[in-house]
Amino acid sequence: MNRGPLYDTTYRPQLSGHETFPLRYGWLKKAYDAVKMAEDTEDDVSVFSADDAIARFGVGKNMVASMRHWAIAARVIEEKSGRQVTTSLGYVLFDESDGLDPYMENLNTSWLIHWKLCSHPAKTSWYWAFNYYPALDFHRDIIARNIATLANDRGWSRASQATIKNDVACFVRTYVAHTPKGNASHEDSLESPLSELGLIKSREDHHGLRFVRGRKPSLGLGVFTFAVTEFWISRSPSARTLSFEALAHEPGSPGRVFQLDENDLVERLYALEDSSQGRYTWSETAGLKQIVRDFEFDEIDETDFIRLDYGT
Repeated sequence: MNRGPLYDTTYRPQLSGHETFPLRYGWLKKAYDAVKMAEDTEDDVSVFSADDAIARFGVGKNMVASMRHWAIAARVIEEKSGRQVTTSLGYVLFDESDGLDPYMENLNTSWLIHWKLCSHPAKTSWYWAFNYYPALDFHRDIIARNIATLANDRGWSRASQATIKNDVACFVRTYVAHTPKGNASHEDSLESPLSELGLIKSREDHHGLRFVRGRKPSLGLGVFTFAVTEFWISRSPSARTLSFEALAHEPGSPGRVFQLDENDLVERLYALEDSSQGRYTWSETAGLKQIVRDFEFDEIDETDFIRLDYGT
């Protein structure tokens, strides 16, 4: 599939920044709180680089850098003119007073963070693995070789084999729980909150890994509706219809990112009319499957859809 943002001549790959640490429990909340506290002060340029950052976050220097990396990648915070600021998504999820799930106790929060990481092309290995890799079974070396080939073909700079290998290793650790050792509990094996989604698992024969494609009962319809809206806006914001094929198979689509099978995707698209309060409808005429929208995107705040999965 030689199309999509990774093949754009202006695309700039990101194959580092996490310092080899996968996203960890509590990091997004800590990053959000620190940036929120420093916002609109002279400290908002140095939240993660000030001399007291290590003491503030309670981790080493490299982990502080990784925490910042993940908070930006998840769109919880962003940089504007060299300053760190919180985002509307960060507020909706992690604000101490009004956040829906400050401590990521609802699995839909992890689904939402996964969507943010893998529906946008910024994180190259994450985006390629979920949106371009054509099979289910894989070894991390296969993913690394494919990305290295793409990097060579596209002439990407600073994309050495070692850099790509480390990035892919971090990708795997983000989604795959490691085997507990000794008396360690199951919780100890969950290095990253995204490993709870069960999107990638070790093969039964222990030879490699496998993407788990199919129904996702823990994925709420609110987060799914939010994802459909974001995908539509990024792909063709002026179009009044969006085809099932695009939603199922295009890079950055809900079907790809959530690893949904076609039957589950159809059921979810059919339910959009209820979750969107009639803004979206499912249409299947003359063999053409698509969703239709009856509103303008600037009339809504798409984060309102998320609230459906949190009982608010």
